[in-house]
Amino acid sequence: MILLISASQVSRITGELEKQYTPSKWTVRLGAEETLKTFSQIGSQATSKARATRRSQLHVPYGDGKGDKIDIYFPDVASEAWPFLVFVHGGYWQYGSKDESAFMVNPLTAQGVAVVVVAYDIAPKGTLDQMVDQVARSTVFVQKRYPCNEGIYLCGHSAGAHLAAMMLLTNWTKHGVTPNLRGFLLISGIYDLEPIVSTSVNAPLHMTLEGARRNSPQWHLEAAPVKPADPACPVLVIVGQHDSPEFHRQSREFYQRHASSHFPAQTLCTRGWKASFEELHDVDHFEIIWNLTQEDDVLNQVEPWPFPLVAAIHSGQHGPFSPIEFEEGSF
Repeated sequence: MILLISASQVSRITGELEKQYTPSKWTVRLGAEETLKTFSQIGSQATSKARATRRSQLHVPYGDGKGDKIDIYFPDVASEAWPFLVFVHGGYWQYGSKDESAFMVNPLTAQGVAVVVVAYDIAPKGTLDQMVDQVARSTVFVQKRYPCNEGIYLCGHSAGAHLAAMMLLTNWTKHGVTPNLRGFLLISGIYDLEPIVSTSVNAPLHMTLEGARRNSPQWHLEAAPVKPADPACPVLVIVGQHDSPEFHRQSREFYQRHASSHFPAQTLCTRGWKASFEELHDVDHFEIIWNLTQEDDVLNQVEPWPFPLVAAIHSGQHGPFSPIEFEEGSF
């Protein structure tokens, strides 16, 4: 059966997708322009503070490319066996930088966690394939530089959550080392890129439908390892209460989607990962990250810790944490 869609219907669908994938249209406390300005200011201020107050190595090259740089922030305790949180910033693969993304550095380094903030070549200079490769190489670099680490935890926000999620599919053999991955924290991410091909987001990306599918972790979980290096490696998928319905759908379906005649059950749960899903109460797409600058933010707390991923960072104990130990959407 052939379905005919009128030009006006196409326009309405495209317009709705445009709204759904514009996070600033869904903020509840500040207007869109003020939210974006505040987000940039808080990120820049947090980064300046981290660079002024924490031990760090800045603009460390993890490859030969001009954009292949990371910033590394260290706890006060002298060691090379820290747990490492590797953060991949968002910005729809075309905005943002590591120089304004050290939101969580001060709270986490104060608690004994080293933080790595990754730079990658955003569009139009970089392609999605290149960005995925850069995040993989930056993770390998951390493993090689700090082989005694107590675990590498990948964290990404928005487009950064997409890039971090693509690491679930990475063939580490070609990189010559398997990182000591102990957990993933995926915050307000996009895991199926097809819907944004027809939106303005795609203008500098130049994604084809084939390219979108190739870089959609939602479509390729069957290619992921059956088990990570750490069998108890948790994957926590988080979305803000005030994220758009499409961002909610993306996160929920990446966590768990029932199989149908059109879509196989390629989800974290069905592929054997210790996955959890949480809707973070009363925050939007931007507040969920800028709140990480606050020591009392729920994602920065050690005790009591509601989320199994970051609890594992601090405790070094992975076995006891399980997605069935707390209620979905309870925070």
